[in-house]
Amino acid sequence: METQKLILGFQKSEITEYHIYKNLIKFAKGKNKKVLSKLSKDELKHYTFWKEYTKKEVSPNKLKIFFYTLIARILGLTFAVKLMEAGEKEAEEAYAKVLKDFPSAKSILKDEEDHENALVRMISEESTEHIGSMVLGINDALVEITGTLAGLTFALQNTAIVGLAGLITGISATLSMAASEYLSKRTDDSKNAFKAASYTGFAYLLAVAALVSPYFILKSPIGALAFAISNAIIIIFAFTLFTSVIREVSFKKSFLEMVSISLGVAFISFVIGILARKFLNTTS
Repeated sequence: METQKLILGFQKSEITEYHIYKNLIKFAKGKNKKVLSKLSKDELKHYTFWKEYTKKEVSPNKLKIFFYTLIARILGLTFAVKLMEAGEKEAEEAYAKVLKDFPSAKSILKDEEDHENALVRMISEESTEHIGSMVLGINDALVEITGTLAGLTFALQNTAIVGLAGLITGISATLSMAASEYLSKRTDDSKNAFKAASYTGFAYLLAVAALVSPYFILKSPIGALAFAISNAIIIIFAFTLFTSVIREVSFKKSFLEMVSISLGVAFISFVIGILARKFLNTTS
């Protein structure tokens, strides 16, 4: 009875993944489309294999299909596929439990292992090719602008002035970072120097907008700083989640490292702002 239940779970997983891959094909091009087509056919084959044992039709998980399709549309095929890869690893462990009773399932387990390798190899999206440039832009903006805002908040204690100073600094730094990335890539004879610079600049400017905006909304300098730091943490969380899935690295380690650096710099700048106001007698 327990085995029957486990196998019905396999069926549901296989038919669900079949439909997910079929949907992801819509977002794929070239070799990615071919690999996804092969994977979807394999999943359907696995479903049919287990159906011969259970003699039952199983409906797919429509919520899971919707979720991965939406993820692919919003965050790209690469991110969705990497999440699917984690599911493939779980499937391998589950299949290993029934190999004793179903030796013929070894072929399915081999397919699952091949799927994982194929999924890794198929990744070829422009956004992920320039993820290093995006990381550079986001990280630099969070550290530099958060530190600048923290220092100016206590030195000036005027949200409008701090916000304007942060915006000017942010735009100037955006142009500087984009230009530096372009020259760096050109030095390496990269054909995508302009694209790399664009991704760096866009990521930097996006972070600047999120960090500076509270100063144009709130009247309290401390409140605006707290809001800006909260936005910084949210950005770090979201971007670290994205990059950790794409690069298959530890989310926790990367997140804590980036938060520690950003908040550490902000704290030091905050103290410098207090000292500047005290010893330079800065008035609002």
